[in-house]
Amino acid sequence: MSSKNKYFGKIFVYGLLFIGVVAFLFPLLWMVCTSLKSNAEVMQASPTLFPAEIQWDNYKKATSAIPFWRYAMNSLTVCSLSVFGTVCSSVLVAYGFSRLKWRGRDSVFTLVLATMIIPFPVLMVPQFVIFSELGMIGSLKPLWLPTFFGSAFNIFLLRQFFRTIPKDLSEAAYIDGCSEIGILFRIILPLSKAPILVVALFQFIASWNDFLGPLIYLTRQESFTLSLGLQFFQGQHGGTQLNLLMATATLMTLPIMLLYFFTQKSFIDGIASGGVKG
Repeated sequence: MSSKNKYFGKIFVYGLLFIGVVAFLFPLLWMVCTSLKSNAEVMQASPTLFPAEIQWDNYKKATSAIPFWRYAMNSLTVCSLSVFGTVCSSVLVAYGFSRLKWRGRDSVFTLVLATMIIPFPVLMVPQFVIFSELGMIGSLKPLWLPTFFGSAFNIFLLRQFFRTIPKDLSEAAYIDGCSEIGILFRIILPLSKAPILVVALFQFIASWNDFLGPLIYLTRQESFTLSLGLQFFQGQHGGTQLNLLMATATLMTLPIMLLYFFTQKSFIDGIASGGVKG
């Protein structure tokens, strides 16, 4: 292939990438711009992308119309406990599947992976009955407690990375008298920061955006999470102003964007190390 053809090939590829970026970013840009418009400008017959006059006061109105910060604190509580539960349980189970030898290990691991094909609606009613019998309906506990029992995908991701760590390190630790727990905390975990961060990010995003779980288990407004509170905001009084709704949606999206922005490199490294090396 000539240099001229390579040049036009790069232009074509970058052109496609640019179109894809614009297609993915346009809804986000529209949401942010709408949050800065007046309600009259939002409802006009000929919509415009950018606001004629920026209305920063929309964010103050949106957060005061509902107990926004209370909802945000509930969401952060659920996300923090879910991340802690998922990381702890997935690390322990993945270590058992990757570094320990015991009869039936591979068969049990296959069974764990098979749980990934079970859709949540199948488990929805049995879980609700269990939490109802435990008296947890209406509280945040049903939203984070199941994460302490592991996640098949996260277990698989960590197991694949743990298997790439040389066993010579573990054997050397054995000779020095280190236990399995010591090996896990002193050798495996310090070498696995990237995939563990990926697991934490996946769980945080899933818990932050979860709507069905809070809709099923939460019954009191003061215990609503942001996703459910946003729906409540939209439905109160038969509807709400779109500019205020977009303002609350922007505030809800902002933590995820900032989190990914500051952890992008580690996130990509964790995905590559867990998916390629395994």
